[in-house]
Amino acid sequence: MSGFRVVIPARLASTRLPNKPLVDLAGKPMVVRVWERAVASGADEVWVATDSPQVAAAVEQAGGQAILTRGDHASGTDRLAEVVERLGWEDEAIVVNVQGDEPLIDPLVIARTAETLARTPSAAIATLAHPIESAEEFFDPNAVKVVCDASGRALYFSRAPLPWARDAFAAGRAARLPEGLPALRHVGLYAYRAAFLRAFARLEPCALERFEALEQLRALYHGYAIQVEVITSAPAPGVDTPQDLERVRRMIVGAA
Repeated sequence: MSGFRVVIPARLASTRLPNKPLVDLAGKPMVVRVWERAVASGADEVWVATDSPQVAAAVEQAGGQAILTRGDHASGTDRLAEVVERLGWEDEAIVVNVQGDEPLIDPLVIARTAETLARTPSAAIATLAHPIESAEEFFDPNAVKVVCDASGRALYFSRAPLPWARDAFAAGRAARLPEGLPALRHVGLYAYRAAFLRAFARLEPCALERFEALEQLRALYHGYAIQVEVITSAPAPGVDTPQDLERVRRMIVGAA
């Protein structure tokens, strides 16, 4: 599809992996690998939003567009909001937030997220989820769960194991999930309407967001609809640690 833009927030500082956007992945900086995948999605425009002149220079040297943003943003969503304002995008513009540490992201998944929002005019945000198959993943607080209504609208996101199978879990944590449990793991890829991004910075954080450490709960709390598209399986892994980096390097070299 056409009619959407991609913004890749790329902050240079990283606690677990210093200078993460610029680490080498088979001869290219990671941020350039992500930019290439975003371009392949068919987006009308792809921008890297960064607080680092070095990151901007790496992107522009590869032929991409970069915009220097403020260094005090609390989140990638805030950084997107600055881009929307500075580039003057219309309120109905669809903007996909592709994380700068996802060098293996499937371009079709980016386009699918944008398409989900485009066909759901009542939603301010679209995102993805996939079925959870294992009890280990279900009970892992690092795996964010989402519960949806009949139309695919998000009702709640949580690090807790949701939905709770009362009878199957009566004795506590189970070794396997009961058959048919509609457990979905949230995938952190978002498409936003530009109007929402403009409004986001003015929304008061809520207690749910603070305790769960999940920014999307602020949108739900303030009445914004989030449409969830269910995909069949988990997307390719991102890069958070040195171990992730080595694994992704091997995958890129193996695919070459």
